[in-house]
Amino acid sequence: MADSVADFFQRHITSSRSATLPGDRVLFRLGDRAVGWLKPDFARALAQTAGIAPNLDGGVTLPQARAAALPALAQAMGEAGWFRLRGEMFDVRAGDEGPAVTMLDRGAVPSFGILSHGVHCNGLVERADGLHLWVARRSASKLLDPGKLDHIVAGGISAGMGADDTMIKEAGEEAGIPPALAARAQRVGRLRYDMERPEGLRRDLLYCYDLVLPQDFTPVPSDGEVEAFELWPIEQAVEAVRTSDHFKFNVNLVLIDLFLRRDLIAPAEAAHALRQGLDQPA
Repeated sequence: MADSVADFFQRHITSSRSATLPGDRVLFRLGDRAVGWLKPDFARALAQTAGIAPNLDGGVTLPQARAAALPALAQAMGEAGWFRLRGEMFDVRAGDEGPAVTMLDRGAVPSFGILSHGVHCNGLVERADGLHLWVARRSASKLLDPGKLDHIVAGGISAGMGADDTMIKEAGEEAGIPPALAARAQRVGRLRYDMERPEGLRRDLLYCYDLVLPQDFTPVPSDGEVEAFELWPIEQAVEAVRTSDHFKFNVNLVLIDLFLRRDLIAPAEAAHALRQGLDQPA
């Protein structure tokens, strides 16, 4: 029984670990730093665009002295049709928490196989009839996962910003949460995964937050990325994650973490197995 309960949730964790590296990918380096993973055809086009020879193993090394030219190189690759440019820059790091070495357009990140950072926040309301969760429905016009269910606040960390600052910024932009209220959010952990997606390789590090909101607060879609918000009993969210794929793929992971921390998954053997799965290094 424990295995069957865990399996319903485990499928989300398993799908988020669908990338096996290196697999058929080759390394992308900035100087002596390995920062990404490239498909061979993309690597060849990248080397040609950069005017450099591929490595013997097919990988690409951009000299450290040219690291600052990576945004322009990505711009050229995007204009050649390899990916859709997003007009937002992400930091490029050699490790999970390493220093930024250059920047890259957000739309290029999956093609370059570079680690990106983001924030996800559980918007919680504690009522007499139990714990509730604010759920967002993504706009039908979103490039990725249109119409899927989402967190009240979630977003990538732009170049030069930190997790806490991004959490406060996104809270205001996406849900109309005032900065003083958003600043009450508590960072509760982080999740890492390497996942094959239609847009490419997603190597994501998510900083997870809980924000307990007043009962009389109602989030308001503010930037066009969310169609509507609904307040769900937490049991409804548990059932949706257990039985469906209605939530955006990585939201499921953050919610499973929430359910485990709140002892909402039983029996204990199933909860233990899921915790091990979430905490397994990517």
